Amino acid sequence: MQAARVVLLPARARERTDWWQYGVMALLLVVLTSFILYPVLRVLWIALSDDQGNLTALHFLNFFRRPLFRESLWNSLWSGFPVVLFSAMLALPLAYLLARYEFRGKLLLQTAATLPLVVPPFVGAVALQLILGRSGMVNLVLMDWFDTSIPFMEGLTGVVLVQTLHFFPFILLNTVVSLSNIDASLEEAAQNLGCRGLRLFRRVTLPLMLPGFIAGALLTFIRAIDDLGTPLMLNYKNLLAPQAYLRITTIGMDDVDGYVVCMALVTLSLASLLAARKYLSLAEYATVQRSAPIAHKLQGKTLALAWLAIVAILGVSLLPHIGILILSFSKVWSFTLLPTTYTLSNYDEILFRVPHFVLNTLLYTLLAAGLDIVLGAAIAYLLLRSRVAGKNLLDAIATMPLAIPGVVLAVGYLRVFHGWDFPGAGGPLTSSWFILVIAYTMRRLPYTVRACYAALQQVHISLEESAQNLGANRMRTFMRITLPMIAGGVVAGGLIAFVTSCVELASTIMLVPRIELGPISYGIYLYMQSPLGRGAGAALGVVAILLVSLGTYLTHRIFGGRAGSAFRI
Repeated sequence: MQAARVVLLPARARERTDWWQYGVMALLLVVLTSFILYPVLRVLWIALSDDQGNLTALHFLNFFRRPLFRESLWNSLWSGFPVVLFSAMLALPLAYLLARYEFRGKLLLQTAATLPLVVPPFVGAVALQLILGRSGMVNLVLMDWFDTSIPFMEGLTGVVLVQTLHFFPFILLNTVVSLSNIDASLEEAAQNLGCRGLRLFRRVTLPLMLPGFIAGALLTFIRAIDDLGTPLMLNYKNLLAPQAYLRITTIGMDDVDGYVVCMALVTLSLASLLAARKYLSLAEYATVQRSAPIAHKLQGKTLALAWLAIVAILGVSLLPHIGILILSFSKVWSFTLLPTTYTLSNYDEILFRVPHFVLNTLLYTLLAAGLDIVLGAAIAYLLLRSRVAGKNLLDAIATMPLAIPGVVLAVGYLRVFHGWDFPGAGGPLTSSWFILVIAYTMRRLPYTVRACYAALQQVHISLEESAQNLGANRMRTFMRITLPMIAGGVVAGGLIAFVTSCVELASTIMLVPRIELGPISYGIYLYMQSPLGRGAGAALGVVAILLVSLGTYLTHRIFGGRAGSAFRI
């Protein structure tokens, strides 16, 4: 009789906890619907309706009738695909070396290969102008020696170059994970049948690593068409993201064309996401068993050739870091190979005269990372450990920000929350700095969800069942057993949210209420508008690099080689 009571108590606890799980599910759906789904649907509704609220396609017909919008659509596609192509050309050789070979300096390569993500693309655009621009270092040398110049940074070419150098690590990180998960026996069997070299890679290795490669390529494409800062810094505005920003900020919130451009951005992102998933569904990529690939050692001439390729690739990709560091110490740098005058006044400006850019960034991003940790852990737990109805919908909404450009989400917030009075703000939510925290939280939520999901997958459910059989309810089991075991993945997900939020510009530039409430990315954008302020803007860029580098280092220390899994789709 006593034994029966011991069994029944946990069952009753589970029954009570199921209702608690439904409550958490409902709360999460309300939060995500309010700050992700509804603002996006509001933008789409305005693009699809007339003044009387009736559905109409007239706005889209007008979109395609206007040469500027047609050119912007074509340019966004034309820039997105080359960025993916050139990024793959840079990433695939490095990924193969990292996954399949052991050699001296491999840790250095792993660190340097992720550094391009550290520099915000719009900061890299300014740095590359000083090095590869019309009056940059390289063209000054070419004019002096050969009386010619090369338009590296002119028009769309400059946008593609900057985005390629910045976004290729997305493909690199995902491809390394996929290559490491390939069953070595499959490649060995192909080699035994005479398939070697490039043919082995094309016929066996490449098809098996496609899930990771396509995930990285998709992220690269979406980030490329979503990028607002790079075109603005290079003064090239015939792209969809700059057009949406300019229509809303210059004409006003009632301009329908701005919403139609936003819908075009969403359509491109969602179409690419669906196309990638449809392509991957055409084949089976799982293996019944897996043996880790053997890491071959590189020595002698082979090692020298490998490092020659590494230096060539990373040497170009790290040019923005070099340029922004030199610019941060310069007082005058124009039409010369190097600055003519050096100074520390730029750092004095940003750290002592206007420190609010740095302080605001720490406040906003740490709050956003903390909220992402709470939301991501709760969502991952419900997805893996519960049977409540609606969890697939929850997963879909939480993943949606991957395919929703920051400009679109920001426009949705301006439309929905501009008339919503926020307690303590003395006005609408959009006049408070907390709107930036909300935007950063929602934009980076998919990363923390995937990080927490990956960590929770490694905790066997029998550990939790044992605690419940001893009388603990699910809430106590989660807090005492599950959470400590997934703490590494949870913290790593928060660090990824922190790192990426530090350099967020697309939503920041549209949602900052006042200059004194701006974070680092907004301060950089303001300073970079004037040649006299670029030194201070570069100094802010260096601070951003240090913050992101610290977060990236801690992420790799905590998450290890699985850091790339947080960037999987």
